[in-house]
Amino acid sequence: MGIFDRLFKPNVERLREKKNVKGLIKALRHKDWHVREEAAWALGGIGDARAVEPLIQALMDEYSVVRKGAAWAFGKIGDKRAVKHLIKALKDENSDVREKAAEALGKIGDTRAVEHLFQALKDDKDWDVRGKAAEALGEIGEPAVEPLIQALKDKDEYWVVRERAAEVLDEMGWEPRDDTEKVYYLIVKQEWLPELGESAVEPLIQALKDKYSEVGIRAA
Repeated sequence: MGIFDRLFKPNVERLREKKNVKGLIKALRHKDWHVREEAAWALGGIGDARAVEPLIQALMDEYSVVRKGAAWAFGKIGDKRAVKHLIKALKDENSDVREKAAEALGKIGDTRAVEHLFQALKDDKDWDVRGKAAEALGEIGEPAVEPLIQALKDKDEYWVVRERAAEVLDEMGWEPRDDTEKVYYLIVKQEWLPELGESAVEPLIQALKDKYSEVGIRAA
């Protein structure tokens, strides 16, 4: 891109209305970060796969608002070429970028993202990121079930992660495969049903050792 092109400020709204993808891709490389941000959102709205490679570059922009727009755009375009870059964006320093990356991965639905979205459930800086990661796992569906079940059983896992795992499984219409899974699920939901009998013994023993004292007390 020449100096004139970088200095001239394009009318992004007009380019969007005309669905001028080439013009918007050029705007995505403009000197003004406001223009780059607007171009990223506009390209997402159009949803043209020609924008994938330029948006991958935008996902590494120095300005977080541009990275956020690029992540959102990938969710609209739905191209799997973006998956590995969105996985990397799940660790972005900006929580808005992480949130949009999780949302996009859910919409794309690639199973490569499951493990990384599960890790994003543990995001200790932003509840919205954890929420979007949970929603994304729900959108991916069946491949995400086993990690979510394991989260229910992990006495050392963050309580909020276990709660979100149970909520996602609920939203997916999941049913426990046996009484043991049911007990772990009910412990997380804090629904205590001793009539389940012997199948409840081992999960309750584990609950006694839980890092959250209230869980251990109620298990006892």
